Amino acid sequence: MLATTDSGLQGKLRAASLLRQAATEEAPTAQDYFAAALADYRRLTEVLYANGYYSGLIEIRLNGQEAALIPVTAPPKTIRSVAINVRPGKPFRFGTARIAPLPANTAPTEGFQKGARANAETVIRAARDAQTAWRDAGHAKVRVSSQDLSADHARQQLDATIALAPGPKVTFGRLLPDGEKRVRAERIQEIAGLPSGETFTPAAVDQAATRLRRSGAFRSVSLREADALRAGDVLDVEASLVDAAPRRFGAGVEIATETGLQLSGFWMHRNLLGGAERLRIEGAVRDIGTDTERLDYSLSARLDRPASFGPDTTAFLSFDISSEQEPLFDLDVLDLGFGASRQLRDDLKGEVELSFSRAEADTALGTARFTLASVALSMEWDRRDNTLNPTNGHFLRGSLTPYLGLDGTESGAQATLDGRIYRPVLNDRLIAAARLQFGAVAGSSIAGTQPNLLFQSGGGGTVRGQPFQSLGVGTGSNRTGGRSFLGLSGELRGKINNKFSLVGFADAGYIGSESFVNGDGDWHAGAGLGLRYDTVVGPIRLDVATPIRGDSSDRVQIYVGIGQAF
Repeated sequence: MLATTDSGLQGKLRAASLLRQAATEEAPTAQDYFAAALADYRRLTEVLYANGYYSGLIEIRLNGQEAALIPVTAPPKTIRSVAINVRPGKPFRFGTARIAPLPANTAPTEGFQKGARANAETVIRAARDAQTAWRDAGHAKVRVSSQDLSADHARQQLDATIALAPGPKVTFGRLLPDGEKRVRAERIQEIAGLPSGETFTPAAVDQAATRLRRSGAFRSVSLREADALRAGDVLDVEASLVDAAPRRFGAGVEIATETGLQLSGFWMHRNLLGGAERLRIEGAVRDIGTDTERLDYSLSARLDRPASFGPDTTAFLSFDISSEQEPLFDLDVLDLGFGASRQLRDDLKGEVELSFSRAEADTALGTARFTLASVALSMEWDRRDNTLNPTNGHFLRGSLTPYLGLDGTESGAQATLDGRIYRPVLNDRLIAAARLQFGAVAGSSIAGTQPNLLFQSGGGGTVRGQPFQSLGVGTGSNRTGGRSFLGLSGELRGKINNKFSLVGFADAGYIGSESFVNGDGDWHAGAGLGLRYDTVVGPIRLDVATPIRGDSSDRVQIYVGIGQAF
């Protein structure tokens, strides 16, 4: 047992005791108990000091004998009883609490002051906080030059005096990669963006490491400040980098009642030209096993070059070709684009892309050709705890794409918004998730808008339980996509065990002919149940849904894929 009148302290002592841990293990030996008892003297003393008790008495008895007095050469062969008695004494308070020098406008750590509870943790934190403040001010080599700790047991008082040696204010020097890397040294420096010549800050070192990891060219990244300063108080930073495998490929499978089987795959090179350029080629074939006359396909390629316009900006070239035979249109598209994406913060990025596209479409309104020059602007704010299987946080992505029609094509603009939020409830065993989607097309008529810029609802990405693209504008064979869209989705994801989860969901979608949602369009909705099986690449998803509003002759829709629905 652990005996003390302070219940909060008792809990900390219990948590620190190796003897208590040994008692919970399967078939512990006498040697296990003896070793744990000897270690507990130090561990329990550290807990007492951390909480301001410096006059404590610790007794640990094995078979009624004090463990510290048992010769290590003659340990007990059996353990019949274990008793731990801790008498912490009275808590100490600070008599003197002094740390100096401190940077300008910097206050000592809260609690490190005369009369406050003299926890050892507070002393340690005060020294650490002061060093951090000096480093943030550019003094990378700050150190504790001396410390004087004196305990007055008669007065239950601790005097603590800490002296710091800030050292000189330093500036950044060079980034020095270790050894030969597949990525050229000058490109490593450009990607890292270490601000050579500027005042040192720890945040700049962390940011440089983040940029190198984000490039995808390295499997491991570690930056370390050089031990010694160069002339002029210049600090170099040493980079320990491990190259990632240059090539990667993957494949995916998804199946749904209406759209059949979809096969997809990609091939990627992480360092195409020696400067961490990333080439990704991916393709997909859809509608396998359906009654459509031909299969849909898509092929795309994108080349990204990090640190093209500064360390946080990636330039890219893109190529896309696709042929789609959808319920509301047939469409063949060729698209060429170039642009740049910028990481504004760790969780916020923006992108701009200039593109040129040619398309031929067959819709309920006839056959038409479209030639467009467009500028796509987008922002993405991602605060999810896990992109594959989020349980907390939120995601928000908005885009605006003005397009200029050429060769008689109408001009206009498309705007979209996708917002998602995730919250754990019931001790993280139940996850509540919600999604809002919005879309609008302005400037061009329905007939004059390229069909893939219009909106449809129904299927796994919008309303489960409703057939794919079953909601548009018009009726029967005269249906087309709409110029406005609103989608609402909600899920409750409950853990059955460590691998399986049960999901209940409901989706609703709105499509209108107007440019912005005004209520003149039509709604439909669906609901159902799903099962998730967690894997290292994300959950395998099975959803079974049925319509709850809107016209549909199909009463059940089934969806299978990898990853959450949203």
